This record gives sequence, C-alpha cells and structure tokens, in this order.
Amino acid sequence: MYAVFRSGGKQYRAATGDVLRLEKIDADEGASVEFDEVLLVGDGKDVKVGTPLLDGTSVSAKVLSQGKSRKVPVVKFRRRQNYLRQGTHRQFFTEVEITAIGGSTGGKSADDKPAAKKAATKKAAAKKPAAKKAAAKKTATKKKATRKAAGKSDD
Repeated sequence: MYAVFRSGGKQYRAATGDVLRLEKIDADEGASVEFDEVLLVGDGKDVKVGTPLLDGTSVSAKVLSQGKSRKVPVVKFRRRQNYLRQGTHRQFFTEVEITAIGGSTGGKSADDKPAAKKAATKKAAAKKPAAKKAAAKKTATKKKATRKAAGKSDD
C-alpha cells in the first residue's frame, strides 16, 4: 500500500517502512507526526483519489533526525558590470520513517472518474457535431450566393 501526501508545499509518495527527507518539521527526534493532507492511496489496482484530499485518511511517521543538506553554491554575476556575489546555502530537512497509512478513504476511485467523464463526453459529442455541421453548411451557402451576386453585377 502506498500514499501520496503533501508536506511543506511538496508532494511525496511513500509506502510503509520508507525513509523520506521532508522540508523541516518542528518535531523532536523520536516523536510521532501525522500528515492529514493525503491526496491518493493505492493498493495494487485499487486506487483511491481525493478531490483534492481524502477525508479521514492520514499518514503516520516517526521522526528519525533533523539536519542540514549539503552546501550549495549561490552565485550572482553580471558581466561587464564588475558585479560578483558568491555565497552558499544549506537547506534544513527532517528525516522521517513512514509507520502507517490508514483511515477510511472517502474519495472516489480512479476507475470511477474516467467512466463519468466518458459518459459526459459522449453526450456532449453527440450534440456538438450536429450543431457544427449545420452552421458550416449555412456559411458555405451564403458565400456562394454572395459570389454569384457580385459576379452578376460586375458583368
């Protein structure tokens, strides 16, 4: 079983037992955290998709460590302007281990949505082409009539 959840403005796909590096979360090492913003839960072919979130579903995790990522160089440079600024940046992260994915899934499954869309598009497709064909024929006859009238008056 896996889940897609949102934390720190990013989305993560995780299964039970996975170790992830997330944006910094204010929690002590060894503490338990829950992520309530679950977008999708899947188990084989059974996939539950939220609209946009699944109600009553959460992902539980245990905080393993807090840390900083590797140093990344930052360079601002303008050619021919005698302008060069150099610095570095280290992003904070929280390393978590996913312990459980659970709760009731209140969203619709992925299989339900395409069927509903197909039915809606079939109804719309049946109505729209008939209207377009009729409009195309009318404009074509008008153009021929105006050309003939213009041609007769010039002769």
